[in-house]
Amino acid sequence: MNKTTLATRISSVLIAVAAIFGLTVSLSGCSSQNVDMSTVTAVIDVRTPAEFAEGHLEGAVNINWEDAAFADQVQALDKNGVYVLYCRSGNRAGQALDAMKSMGFTNLTNAGGYLDASNLTGLPLVQ
Repeated sequence: MNKTTLATRISSVLIAVAAIFGLTVSLSGCSSQNVDMSTVTAVIDVRTPAEFAEGHLEGAVNINWEDAAFADQVQALDKNGVYVLYCRSGNRAGQALDAMKSMGFTNLTNAGGYLDASNLTGLPLVQ
């Protein structure tokens, strides 16, 4: 079993367990629509640099959601731009999307996990 399949299964189990305990897990509306890349300003991988180094979408920018400098790095972006965010499962991308919305960004898409994001954007994976 590859890492992505295992991660997807683990994410599904964690979401199910959270539901049993009455907790909610938001993926902030992962998109299932293909993305028109001609309109996209940047594709943002919000995973850690180590995860990014293991494989990412071609041309993606790594802005680590878990880094204290995330907000500062995002503030440097054009708020009117069109951004596609992804991570391993869509969870961190959803959290980053919510944070960016609160900063005034409006054209955001949570593309989910990086394999989903590759399918939605048509961008190849770089290993």
